[in-house]
Amino acid sequence: MKKFFALTLLFTSSLALADDPATRLDLVCVGAGSANRPSNTYAYAQNNNGGSAWANIVGNRSVPFDDQVNLWVAGSEGRIRMPRTMLPPLHGGEDGWFKINSLKVGENEITGSVGVNFMNKPKLRIDRLTGAISIAGKAGDYSGRCVRYDPSEASRAF
Repeated sequence: MKKFFALTLLFTSSLALADDPATRLDLVCVGAGSANRPSNTYAYAQNNNGGSAWANIVGNRSVPFDDQVNLWVAGSEGRIRMPRTMLPPLHGGEDGWFKINSLKVGENEITGSVGVNFMNKPKLRIDRLTGAISIAGKAGDYSGRCVRYDPSEASRAF
């Protein structure tokens, strides 16, 4: 029973840490990328002898996009709101937010992977000196610049 109480206390204190504005790092990042989208093309060919054939060509095409990424890090926990264009039809997340797995917060960089679904876990890297962010995975790539903000003091655009 004591172990259960200790684990419950540890869990609730880690949740409180994630919500504590003093220890939480909130970032907003603006950038661009390219998303990999499936493409499907049909072809028809006919030769001089009257023979003909149809072909179905399946592949990927790169679709450029501009988007904003929001994320927060508190201790060993973090969440990110991925660009919608990079999300496959079947994905996880809670209200658009995804857990950052294998999160490492170093002096000069923040790294981790984003668990979009069981097959797609893009790598995340943020340079703490320049604010540069990069996300690279099966669904595409994204790069941009991040700035820190305080959600309680952020002013609205309108």
